[in-house]
Parts: sequence; structure tokens; C-alpha cells
Amino acid sequence: MSWQRKSWVHMAGGFALMGGWAVFANRSFDMPAPLIAGVVQGTLTAVLTLVMKQVIEAVARRFDGLAGAVLPVLAVGGMSVTILSVIHGVAGTPALLATISVPFLVSSTYAAIYTLSLKGTS
Repeated sequence: MSWQRKSWVHMAGGFALMGGWAVFANRSFDMPAPLIAGVVQGTLTAVLTLVMKQVIEAVARRFDGLAGAVLPVLAVGGMSVTILSVIHGVAGTPALLATISVPFLVSSTYAAIYTLSLKGTS
């Protein structure tokens, strides 16, 4: 197995990219708020990266047709926005909407593309 297929590589990449986004989105606030937001978002992204693929596959297997194409995306999108909102709210992330917007968009896009790829091969 090459390094590109290792889960920790995807988790580390997600941590760095989405954690970096959170730091950027909160840059106008005093430290340590941007760093806390970055660590929180990076950690959430790393964990959600592992879970999303499994949720998409499980939901897509259970439904055919339009439901099989739409429900996995809705499940992952709902899960993602809920977890991001609650955890960042608890952490006191100041720029909450800006912080979660990009990770939500990325995870939803991933969910749609991956679901369609699964449905195209079934």
C-alpha cells in the first residue's frame, strides 16, 4: 500500500488544511482564539474524514435510485454541520460561520462525488 492510501495521510492533510482555514477565518481575533479554532477544526476534520467514508458507504448500500444518491450526502452534511457547530460553539470559536463554512462545503462536495462514484459502479 502506498502512502497516498494511508488514512493517517488523509487525516494529517485535512488537519493542516482545514485547521489552517480556521486560523485564517479567526485571524482578526486576539490570540489564542485563532489557534484554538485551528486545533479544534483540524481535529474535527481528521476524525470526520475517517467517519464520513464509512457513513456514505453504509447509507448508499441501503437505498437504491434517487434516495441512494441523495441520502448519503444529506446524512454526512447533517452530521458535519451539527458536529462542527456544536463543538466550535463549546470551544468558543469567535467567527463560527466563517470557520465552518469551508469545511462544510468541502465535506459536502466530497460526499456528493463519492456517493455518485459508488452509484456509478453498482
